[in-house]
Amino acid sequence: MVSGGLDFAPRQFSTNTLPEQKRVPFWREVFGREVVRTDIASRSSDPFNAKAVLRAMPGLRSTSFVSTPAHLERSKNMVADGDDAVVLLVSSRGTLAASQRGRDVSLRSGDATLLLHSEPSAVTHAQIRFQGFIIPRAPVAALVTNIEDAAMRPVPHTNETLRLLVSYAKTICGGLAIEQPELRNLVATHIHDLMAMIVGANRDGAAQAEERGVAAARLAVIKADIIEHIGRDEPTLLDFAARHGLTPRAIQRLFERNGSTFSAFKLEQQISCARRMLGDSRYAGLTIAAIAAAAGFGDLSYFHRVFRRRFGATPSDVRADLGRT
Repeated sequence: MVSGGLDFAPRQFSTNTLPEQKRVPFWREVFGREVVRTDIASRSSDPFNAKAVLRAMPGLRSTSFVSTPAHLERSKNMVADGDDAVVLLVSSRGTLAASQRGRDVSLRSGDATLLLHSEPSAVTHAQIRFQGFIIPRAPVAALVTNIEDAAMRPVPHTNETLRLLVSYAKTICGGLAIEQPELRNLVATHIHDLMAMIVGANRDGAAQAEERGVAAARLAVIKADIIEHIGRDEPTLLDFAARHGLTPRAIQRLFERNGSTFSAFKLEQQISCARRMLGDSRYAGLTIAAIAAAAGFGDLSYFHRVFRRRFGATPSDVRADLGRT
């Protein structure tokens, strides 16, 4: 387990290194009752295994679990802790059954539902991987007409905003921590907006969430997708639009709101990728032409012009500097 601050750095828990007879007691007493304030019981005669990653920052807690079959219950005694958070529970892989307020819901892979931390609840699952997004009640309640009524309503895996939330969470969890307080506040607000849209924002709330958090999350996910494909199959704006269920103009507007363009951002990522490779001894055996191609440049003369304009030096200059270090 690593340090548990509020910078979104991961805290990791696992039964993998424990003797088999100590796994359930540890998960129940230490992780369940002390860390996540939940009673946990194994539901299988097979050896119990579980691991979890918890992240926290002001306004947002994120959990990710992998577990053999188990039953989780937040009892009346536990809700007395005063935590009024709302939880979006997402089944990443596997099935689970949840109950609260006299309602029952079954989730398959990719589905989600909202739970209220202030009221007793129970979750029963088979072998599963699931995520939880835990936020204060107030920010979502301000955008939703009746947050309590939204609890225990199934959200199908086809829900566009749910899929965006999962992709956005994957993007922001790529680093070990989020150091800047301002960025942490922005990310938390984006998650609040996305969750409100998922569970049913009212008209004014939906307009605010769409303009603020949903747009920012879409742009972040598209940027991550562009970076991931640098030098690979080189998809076009039309390709990205189709993948993200948007029109090309909608993507351009997202970048324009951020003071940039799709083409400018993509070019910056390509040229920065080439610069990193030229300054990395691991790629010393590659020619400059090969590095340009690996960064997505099909025209070598264009690559040289863009590189010099961006860095004030030629690719050969950068390669020479590497040889002198």
